[in-house]
Amino acid sequence: MSFIEVWHLIIGNPILNVLIALSHILGGSFGLAIIALTVIVRLVSWPLTRRQLQSTKALQDMQPKIQELQKKYGKNQQKLQQEMMKLYKEAGVNPLGCLWPMLIQLPIWIALYQAIMRALATTPEHLLDLAHRLYSWEVVRQAIPLSSRFLWLDLGQPDPYWILAIVVGGTMWAQQKMTTAPSVDPRQQSTARMMTLMMPFMFGFLTLMFPSGLALYWAVSNIIGIITQYFVTGGWGYLKMGSPFQPRQ
Repeated sequence: MSFIEVWHLIIGNPILNVLIALSHILGGSFGLAIIALTVIVRLVSWPLTRRQLQSTKALQDMQPKIQELQKKYGKNQQKLQQEMMKLYKEAGVNPLGCLWPMLIQLPIWIALYQAIMRALATTPEHLLDLAHRLYSWEVVRQAIPLSSRFLWLDLGQPDPYWILAIVVGGTMWAQQKMTTAPSVDPRQQSTARMMTLMMPFMFGFLTLMFPSGLALYWAVSNIIGIITQYFVTGGWGYLKMGSPFQPRQ
């Protein structure tokens, strides 16, 4: 069995059929089905997300010690990295732990893109391909054909008004800003500032190229992430003005 066949068997086809079934359960709304799937993915990945948020909170609490190390070893990057890794180890914090929820969602993004394009099939060839991938669930058979309209969107096409691009970029910027700690090193500050702007810009730009159904998933997922992050970490983190972790003069 090839990798593509395994992919469709384990990830692609299940997401496609769950999306179609959800759209029927939710009154034929494919947009609501995407939102419901977003919530389901967030619930399934909650253990990893909770661990990430706890690490984020621990990193926020460690900022005074980290800034002291940056001031003390700022001219010796090798020594600074060694001391910071020792500090992370003592606190039981993995600074790369925040990457896991995104890596978990990456296959979902790919499968969701494929599912949207297949579920909203318009040509006879695409309809035939869709028929081969559907499960023999009654709820799935009753949902076909699907409507691509949701609010002002055609879920199979990019958002023509750029509204989702702004929402996706803005919410991703807010999430990153909440967790991006200040640094006393100007180079690190510049790098962090650039990353905080580049990632939201890149994802906002991608929403102009991909189906708005995928952009809807990103937007809802980001909003859920901001809400959970606010309550788990106990506030807006570094998003608020006048952060208590600003470098001392």
